[in-house]
Amino acid sequence: MKKSVVSFIAVLLLICFLGVTAVTGVYIPGGWTMPFRNAETTQSDSADTQTDAASDSTDTSAETTTSSADAAESADTTAASSLKAIIPSILDNENGIRLGLDLVGGSRIVYEAEIPDGYNQANLADDMNSVQKVIRQRLTDKGFTEATVALSGENRVTVEIPQITNPEEAVQTLGTTAQLTFIDADGKEWLTGSDIKKATYGYGRPTGNEVTDVHYVQVQFTSEGQKKFTEATGNIAARTDGTNIMAIVMDNQVISSPSVSSQIDSDSCVISGSFTRDSAAELADLINAGQIPFSLKQVELRSVGPQLGADAMRTSLIAGLIGIALVMLFMLIVYRIPGLVASIALCFYMVIEALIFSLVRVNLSLPGIAGIILSIGMAVDANVIIFERVKEELKNGKTVKSAIDSGFKRAFTAILDSNITTLIACAVLFFLGTGTIVGFATTLGIGVIVSMFTALTVTHFLLNRMVDFRVRNPKAYGLRDREAGKQRFAILKNFKIFGGISALLVVTG
Repeated sequence: MKKSVVSFIAVLLLICFLGVTAVTGVYIPGGWTMPFRNAETTQSDSADTQTDAASDSTDTSAETTTSSADAAESADTTAASSLKAIIPSILDNENGIRLGLDLVGGSRIVYEAEIPDGYNQANLADDMNSVQKVIRQRLTDKGFTEATVALSGENRVTVEIPQITNPEEAVQTLGTTAQLTFIDADGKEWLTGSDIKKATYGYGRPTGNEVTDVHYVQVQFTSEGQKKFTEATGNIAARTDGTNIMAIVMDNQVISSPSVSSQIDSDSCVISGSFTRDSAAELADLINAGQIPFSLKQVELRSVGPQLGADAMRTSLIAGLIGIALVMLFMLIVYRIPGLVASIALCFYMVIEALIFSLVRVNLSLPGIAGIILSIGMAVDANVIIFERVKEELKNGKTVKSAIDSGFKRAFTAILDSNITTLIACAVLFFLGTGTIVGFATTLGIGVIVSMFTALTVTHFLLNRMVDFRVRNPKAYGLRDREAGKQRFAILKNFKIFGGISALLVVTG
């Protein structure tokens, strides 16, 4: 009994400690921090220094009048940079959770294609799609998964980057248009995007030597590009030290490294390997983006205010707290002691989820918030399944202790099934989606994993402690007198009726 009381109190204190940690974070001077955060901080400091230097060089009078303010700001920045975030606060947008454009604002850039004379307008749609994919991929690689890249009109693309309120900094983050090069193992550049006529995706046996059909990319060269490619492949194929590789580089990042076994004197070549349909098509798009026959110019560059704002965030938080309070109240009324346990487990779930979001630096926007709300609902749903199973065992005459153990075992299959299918959907959205879709998949996936852990471990642990506290009356676990010995409606016996209703709802939906 004494051990049960101590362990129960320890769980409550742990929830309180984690809740405080989630709000305040853990920061120490010169302490340990994750390597990628150090790099980002350095880059951010460098960008700030460049911005300050540019500002100083353009306005010396302003420098004179604000030197004291700059010095104070510099001191604050130095002090802040000396603090290392072991566990970032959920309010720390620099080291922890990053907010999307709809919550915190950012920068908006509009690019317009400069169409040269003699350009084939029939290729414009495909070329603009390639531009969109390259910009989208560059932003995702830099961690801005909540950024949006959308085509507007026939020859414009709009980019919105959250949290970067300085438009010039946004342009630097985005970089220039795609630069494609073909280099050897020594870094020598043999071809550029201008030497490529077109890259296309294909499926079959392009060389005739394949045993089965494969996904591949066929690259067509210009007349000048063919000469360069012939010389390059001859030089690279002659190597005997294992460096017979021609790397295809986009913006200083290797997107493919095919090996060259012989000189190729042709106006086209085939890149094959362990491609999937999507990866081969993406490689073709990236190669095409590197030789887009037009340049992009900025026609709009401005900062964007948050679409929701601080007031909407506050009201959303209040609405969420009211919703959680109503759910807890419902669980207490219907399930009593298990409802109390579920409420405690839900608190544990929320603080753990908040800490994980801060540690993995989740990009949070409206779709991400929707994922959090959905995962909270699934966390409560798992508890409902467990408690209903426990009530079933109590109706069959089992003791409270055995009913709890049996109820968890019988509910495990249903909980595992629903969570695994949800995680599969999250994985598909995460790996195949872009932008805010990735944010939704991330928050929902993390929430599902944490909710499954809390439902099967924390709830089980706390319910067993209630038994140790000698709370063993079935009524305290939601079983009412009128339910004892009462048979449920025979749904399986009337499967045709209920199956037909379900099918009708699915088809209608």
